[in-house]
Amino acid sequence: MADTAAKTYGCTDVVTAEYAVKALTLEDDILQEVRARTAAAGMPDIHVAASDGRHLQVLAAAVGAKKAVEVGTLAGYSGVCLLRGMGEGGFLHTLELHQKHADVAAETFRRAGVSNRVRIHVGKASENLQKLSAEGPFDLVFLDADKAGYPGYLAWAAENLRVGGVVIADNVFLWDSIGRSASDARGGATQGDIDAMRRFNETVIRSERFMGTLLPTGEGLALGVKVR
Repeated sequence: MADTAAKTYGCTDVVTAEYAVKALTLEDDILQEVRARTAAAGMPDIHVAASDGRHLQVLAAAVGAKKAVEVGTLAGYSGVCLLRGMGEGGFLHTLELHQKHADVAAETFRRAGVSNRVRIHVGKASENLQKLSAEGPFDLVFLDADKAGYPGYLAWAAENLRVGGVVIADNVFLWDSIGRSASDARGGATQGDIDAMRRFNETVIRSERFMGTLLPTGEGLALGVKVR
C-alpha cells in the first residue's frame, strides 16, 4: 500500500520522492492486513507510513536493540516493524491508552508470530512508563502518541535509555520553520501540541544528554542517541 500524500517521503523533487516511496514500501501481507483490519474496526488511519516502518526496522537493527519501549501502540503496525528489526532475542513493551486498540494490536502480534516477544500496557503512558523504569535500561524508545506528552516522554527516555540507546519520534514536523499557526497545523494540532513539539525537538538536538537530528520524512522523524 503506497503512502498517502501526508506521509510521503520528505524530498522536494517529486520524481525522487516517488522513487523513494516505491523503493521503501515493503509491506508484506501481514502489514497490509493490519491496515485493513484497523479500518474494519473503525480505528483511525494514523499508522506510520510504510517507508517509516522500514526506517524503524532498520534503526532497531542498527542499534542492536533487544529491549525497547513504544509509546502509542494503535493496531501494532509499528510494533511489528520494531520487533522485526530487533530479531528473535528482542522484547518490546508497547503502551496504549485505549483497550479497543490494544485488543486489535494483540491480534496483530499473534498473526505476526511475535506475541511472545511483546507486552501491551493499557492506560496512561505517564503512569506505565514509571512502572517500566524498573525494567531498564532500554536500548530504544519510540514515540508516536499524544504530541503534548512528547517532552515528558523524552525526559523519561533520558533517564531510562542506556548510553548509546536511541529515542525515535514520529510527527515532529507538526509545525514548520516559519512558525505554523495552530489553525494550519497538521492533524488538528493545538497550540499546546505545537509548543510541546518545539520543546521536544530543541531538547533532542541541543541537550547535552542526546546527539540528535531530524530526518526529513514527510511528517518528520526525530532521532536522538543518548550520550550521557
